[in-house]
Amino acid sequence: MERFLAENFMYICMITKTPLLNLEYFIAKRLITAKDYKSSISAPIIKIAISAIAIGMIMMIVSVATGIGLQQKIREKISAFNGHIIISNYDNNQSEVTLVPISKKQDFYPKFKSVEGVSHIQAIASKAGIIRTETAFEGIVFKGVGADYEWKNIEDYLVSGKLPDFSAKVNEDVLISQFLANRLKLKVGDAFNTFFMKEGQNKLPNIRRFKIMGIFNSGFQEFDATYIIGDIRHMQRINKWKADEVGAFEVFVDDFDDIKRVGDQVYQQTGSTLDTKTIIEKYGYIFEWLQLFDFNIIVILIVMILVATINMVVALLVLILERTQMIGILKALGANNWSIRKIFLYNASYLILRGLFWGNLIGISVLLIQQYFGIIKLNPENYYVNEAPVYLNWVYVALLNLLTIGVCFVVLLIPSYIITKISPVKAIRFD
Repeated sequence: MERFLAENFMYICMITKTPLLNLEYFIAKRLITAKDYKSSISAPIIKIAISAIAIGMIMMIVSVATGIGLQQKIREKISAFNGHIIISNYDNNQSEVTLVPISKKQDFYPKFKSVEGVSHIQAIASKAGIIRTETAFEGIVFKGVGADYEWKNIEDYLVSGKLPDFSAKVNEDVLISQFLANRLKLKVGDAFNTFFMKEGQNKLPNIRRFKIMGIFNSGFQEFDATYIIGDIRHMQRINKWKADEVGAFEVFVDDFDDIKRVGDQVYQQTGSTLDTKTIIEKYGYIFEWLQLFDFNIIVILIVMILVATINMVVALLVLILERTQMIGILKALGANNWSIRKIFLYNASYLILRGLFWGNLIGISVLLIQQYFGIIKLNPENYYVNEAPVYLNWVYVALLNLLTIGVCFVVLLIPSYIITKISPVKAIRFD
């Protein structure tokens, strides 16, 4: 190769019409496509470098997509059952059960116009009870909802039956989780008795008979094992509340990332007797756990980019040492250090792009397979989801590629500096 370049240097310039000072691109391309280059001693090292970049890109794409996907899926499930912000009375009750009613005659209901970023508000009421069948019983929380309830948040988790309609007269239709239905051996269309305790001692419980209209499965064990959803008017009658009294309000925001600002403004716009709490505050232990994913993703990105750059540095050093004679010949013919450095940087860039191509192809394919077929399953008791969720954002993919290219190219400038220390005379005699 070195002899070819030396003997045909001017001939190459004439045939390719390549200016003498811009010949580095042609030489780099010749090195990439040369058979002796592919069969040289550096070939295994180069293959390792390409593989390291590909594996690193696969790990980065998968970790970002699954990490963000899990965070978003869990946030969606928590907000589907609680809203983003909960408005309730001040009391010492820490349970899900509503004891003190709130009047629906509020300035913020049914439209929270005074706070920008609020998309919806709905009234609910909750009460603890026990479902009793002929063979089993389960403790539950009956969540009463009305005509203003946003069903689209639950609709995605519906596995059988249909959603109830509470916009007309009061009815006995309820939604129950698949977890409770399996434990109680119930199915769509079945009816069951529910016992609600009255306040005070020596009082007989209220008994209500409900009919299963639909069965949902959120995969969030804490909710699936607790809630059934029915008509809020049952709770008002059991608690002897007025028709305009409810247990709490659930507020939804347009952008979850803006929940803290909206939550603070909602707090300021509600009365002094009312308390507001975001789901981040209510389920702090879950969101603290989710924040660990951000740290894990950053660690994976740093490690993968570090491994890829180290392998590329080693590969570039081997290429430079293997082409020492060529470097000496080019210097003897008048090429400056930066021109020769660019030859090897072009070469390294080609190797990086090859690694990125295969990394993106394999990584995105794995994510698409998981997104559409859900091959990787998770334990909902530990991860709150049944399968590994995927959030495939092409902006993130592009940024990861640009980050890898940028970091690798900057780091490769350092080993390429060794070219400036090579003497033409010693290099030509180098064997």
